[in-house]
Amino acid sequence: MTTLVLKNANLIDVRKGQVVGERDLLIQDGRIAGIDTRIEGNNVDAVIDLGGRFMMPGLVDSHVHVTAITPNFALLEVLSPFYVGAKSSELLQGMLMRGFTTVRDAGGADHGLAQAVEEGTIIGPRVLYAGRALSQTGGHADMRGPGQQTFEGCFCCAGLGRVCDGVSEVRRAARDEIRKGANQIKIMASGGVASPTDRIDSTQFSIEEIDAIVEEATAANIHTMAHAYTARAINRLLPRGVRTIEHGNLMDEESCRLFLEHGAYLTPTLSTYDALAKEGVEAGMAPHLQQKVFDVLDAGGVALEMAQRHRVKMLYGSDLLGRMQRHQLNEFHLRKDVVPADELIRSATSNAADAYGHTGDFGELIPGARADIIVLEKNPLDDVTVLTTPEEQLKLIVKGGRVFKNSL
Repeated sequence: MTTLVLKNANLIDVRKGQVVGERDLLIQDGRIAGIDTRIEGNNVDAVIDLGGRFMMPGLVDSHVHVTAITPNFALLEVLSPFYVGAKSSELLQGMLMRGFTTVRDAGGADHGLAQAVEEGTIIGPRVLYAGRALSQTGGHADMRGPGQQTFEGCFCCAGLGRVCDGVSEVRRAARDEIRKGANQIKIMASGGVASPTDRIDSTQFSIEEIDAIVEEATAANIHTMAHAYTARAINRLLPRGVRTIEHGNLMDEESCRLFLEHGAYLTPTLSTYDALAKEGVEAGMAPHLQQKVFDVLDAGGVALEMAQRHRVKMLYGSDLLGRMQRHQLNEFHLRKDVVPADELIRSATSNAADAYGHTGDFGELIPGARADIIVLEKNPLDDVTVLTTPEEQLKLIVKGGRVFKNSL
């Protein structure tokens, strides 16, 4: 590992939401070793002068599917996992070049893909993976059609989820994903858009099953994330200890109260509904499934406003599929009129580390944290949309102390 100094940077403290002034930053062994107004050293391998540009932590997307090379999940489950892995490498590289240095995969990625990124075989953000999302029969990760009696694929290959029913089965499934190294466990706890046989307003898994899954995750010192749309689904999850609710478009005021009471986080994913409504069928989604998008499209903005008004802690999530993943930064545009720039930036940095139980490891620029850093031409606190034009604004990308882009 090299020793790197980044000089003359306007450092952004994302927790305070302010620029703290020009600083030099010392990176050793992939982590931040020191921050000062002036760093000198004889053992420095490289120095990059940032010329007063704005330096902040690398972005974190808390809801991605890096193996979702198509929005047709039934097709995904019968594709060669080697082909899916190869195509996923393209998606991962695109994410890193947009400034995302950590992503939380919500179903599909596994140890091998995360390890390939860690070793540098694949260029991309650090992948925190859930393995296979847990789904009941007929739930959001069961991709069998209503008339389908058999399934050609298998739930251990390229799909996003696995089917399990009953307390014993869900406990075993959670333990198996933990055995395979899952950083978090994903629960499909309501109906969804991309699944063929469930209704969006359904609840999924019994309370006893949810308790068993959360218990296993807690025992392993990892958190649970749950796919849920309606207030009925959300409000039965939060008291059980689920850490993050994904989507939440149809939540209510009681949901907000429960978020605050239990210290949980909401991950809105407005960008995926916007993209699916505009180009879902063209990108490969079945037309009858695309129609389900309109059940939650407008409600997402209402839920965002409600959550912001109640001061619910939020994470940045995109949940985009296939070629639509190029819209990953659009979430900033879709939230910016409701959420102030500093809070929106926190949702994509320090809030994520806090939610995952990794405070201080990433998501902020402090001594000891991972050297995951992006440098921008302009200050995103003044205009958060500068983050959405990486070709023009994103001048430097450092992940784990390694420079992946330098256009200074």
